[in-house]
Amino acid sequence: MRNLWNSYRYLFFRRVVQIGLMLLYFGSASWGWTILMGNLSSSRILDFVPLSDPYAVLQMFAAGAVISADLLIGVGVVVVLYSIIGGRAFCSWVCPVNIITDAAAVLRRALRVDSLSDRQRLSRNLRYWILAMSLVISFFMGVAAFEFISPVAMVYRGIVFGLGFGAAAILIIFLFDLFVLKEGWCGHICPLGGFYSLLGKFSLIRVYHSEENCTLCMKCKEVCPEHQVLHMVGKFSESVLSGECTNCARCIEVCDDDALEFSIRKMAENKKLGENNDNIK
Repeated sequence: MRNLWNSYRYLFFRRVVQIGLMLLYFGSASWGWTILMGNLSSSRILDFVPLSDPYAVLQMFAAGAVISADLLIGVGVVVVLYSIIGGRAFCSWVCPVNIITDAAAVLRRALRVDSLSDRQRLSRNLRYWILAMSLVISFFMGVAAFEFISPVAMVYRGIVFGLGFGAAAILIIFLFDLFVLKEGWCGHICPLGGFYSLLGKFSLIRVYHSEENCTLCMKCKEVCPEHQVLHMVGKFSESVLSGECTNCARCIEVCDDDALEFSIRKMAENKKLGENNDNIK
């Protein structure tokens, strides 16, 4: 049986990062701290290093805005960062909405709530259609469409500047994930997560599954918010190559068999093996 620390260590670090970032933003807005200034769409570290959400900037570009050099540099920094650690690491390690959806998922499993996704399938590709639609609407309306109505931004503003619409966004997402659709917001609808999924296809840090250690307990799939990425579990040894993996590490934490781990080296070996197999064919 895994000890308590091993079972929740990554979850602990995720919450420290998420709450810590919100505290820094709050400190910047309330007390003038300069460690991290701005918001989740556009920030500056120590009033020097720019960080820009590529999806927000893409919407601005589609809307016809002139993109400044600072924004482009910030996009470059963020793209390089998430190309290394995994695009959807933003969703599980940074985005404050993750705390809400995780809470809904835990309660849903505890109460055995029957949701829409238990009775019928709703394509997870919906988020990519919403992503494309947001760019089209931005183009025609001349505004960053998703940023205008983003629950992520509402929750951020609610935490930093006081609740209000932020409280409504928190409640709606929580109830939607709990009663309407399993992993509804992050797993099916959020276009921001869809965008970072596209970045995640190029990331270096991956979860690796070792088939010889796996006993098919399926605890990993039960807790994974994107369980489809674990299609290899119990079948063969392979890294999770899908960009939809959030690198939240819950699968690693709940695995009593040590069949899952983070690895860069094994991913590289898998790619080399795949190339050799292609050459043989």
